[in-house]
Amino acid sequence: MTESIRLATVQMVSTPRVEDNLIALDRLVRGAVADGAQLVALPEFFPMIGATDEARLAIRETSQGGPLQHFLSALAAELDIWLIGGSIPMAGTDPARALNSTLVFDPEGKQIGRYDKMHLFGFKAGAEAYDESLSIEAGSKPVAFDTPFARIGLSICYDLRFPEYFRALGPVDMLVLPAAFTATTGEAHWEVLLRARAIENQCYVVASAQGGRHETGRKTWGHSMIIDPWGDILSVLPTGEGWICADFNRQRLETVRHRLPALKHRRI
Repeated sequence: MTESIRLATVQMVSTPRVEDNLIALDRLVRGAVADGAQLVALPEFFPMIGATDEARLAIRETSQGGPLQHFLSALAAELDIWLIGGSIPMAGTDPARALNSTLVFDPEGKQIGRYDKMHLFGFKAGAEAYDESLSIEAGSKPVAFDTPFARIGLSICYDLRFPEYFRALGPVDMLVLPAAFTATTGEAHWEVLLRARAIENQCYVVASAQGGRHETGRKTWGHSMIIDPWGDILSVLPTGEGWICADFNRQRLETVRHRLPALKHRRI
């Protein structure tokens, strides 16, 4: 396997307008590639935040393709990168809801993976309340895929709170987690949960977030991070749009697992 590869996470403050978000995304991804990134991970809901449920349903795509999938595929191929497409709404079995899906494209622009978010966020504290199940249909299975440099597990946002999900992926070298954590829950739990997933699975964690105050007043926590298998934070972007980079290093991964072979010590 390839010994190292340059990773990047893109952080956004997406608007309700798809066209504006794609323009911003194109600029940010190109900036990350100019910094040497060979794998770029995008945030959850990158095409649209703050729109109505009806507007989100209107941009649902099918497995046969669509404008968002074409955009991601063309960008990956043009820039010769692995592109992990945050999340977009995909059609499922319920016409009144959409799947929240991460799509993966290889450097030729071919879609090689897809994960539909399994755990749906629910939260209520005073006037702040969320219930994703009203507009999102839950996925049914964990997803991991192989590349020439790493086996990568996919997850989205609220999945982070369910360690059994990540164990169900089996051994992976890297976990990718697009997110739009709220400021309230992010401040309290984001970093500690991300570092815990890296430590317990002894793998890199690449977390790409929404990060700022959106037009509707919603505030997302940001703090996109790249974390190594020991739980060390290699790079972080606290707030606002931008990107961060760090290296996936196989020797570092194998050293951590050799010195503390916790994955081999598991008893079920």
